[in-house]
Amino acid sequence: MRINRFLARAGVASRRASDRLIQEGLVRVNGEVATPGVKVDPLVDEVVYQGRVIQDGEPGTYLILNKPPGYLVSAGDPHHRRTVFELLKGVTARVFPVGRLDLDTWGVLLLTNDGDLNFRLTHPRYGVEKVYHARVRGIPHAETLRRLREGVLLEGVQTAPAAARLVQEKDGNGWIELVLHEGRKRQVKQMLAAVGHPIRRLERISFGGLTATGLKPGCWRHLTTGEIQNLRHQVGLS
Repeated sequence: MRINRFLARAGVASRRASDRLIQEGLVRVNGEVATPGVKVDPLVDEVVYQGRVIQDGEPGTYLILNKPPGYLVSAGDPHHRRTVFELLKGVTARVFPVGRLDLDTWGVLLLTNDGDLNFRLTHPRYGVEKVYHARVRGIPHAETLRRLREGVLLEGVQTAPAAARLVQEKDGNGWIELVLHEGRKRQVKQMLAAVGHPIRRLERISFGGLTATGLKPGCWRHLTTGEIQNLRHQVGLS
């Protein structure tokens, strides 16, 4: 199998991130610096990353975290801000976030060491559903919701069609529900700013049908076997 797929299966990083590790010369195969696209046989070849021999098919770990604001979705930060990994007490496996949530965003965050699943869940080709609730400045009108549904021009590229509805009006502000099937960086914030309703609070309430129901902010749990199978089925891995 290709080296990036091997690293993803072993939970080192996603395929895309594994390609970067290989290009930076951080991966060795049988003592030699690996090259992009090289194939390995897990039963024969020795793959080493950061001095550690990588084993194929390490036990899968699948978590859901109810992320509170103020935590960075990153393994480390030069400014020494808190990261979501500080919340994963008792987790010994090395897991990676499935996508990102901004520092001030709440809600559902999946983490896993299953690189193949991580890659597909975040790739726009598979269109995994993500549901957001946003409290915005002002009350969006029907025309604004239509624009959100049909797509908004961001940096010269039209966003994909999305479901959008006004959930609540309170104190001159509106709560909007957005259902997306793509995941550009800061997409929800940029879409709502583009239609004249900047976000005051943002929460992801669902990813691939999974919600944080029953989890207090900052708490996590393992996914059930059924939940894992459902996610894999959504992206063609069942």
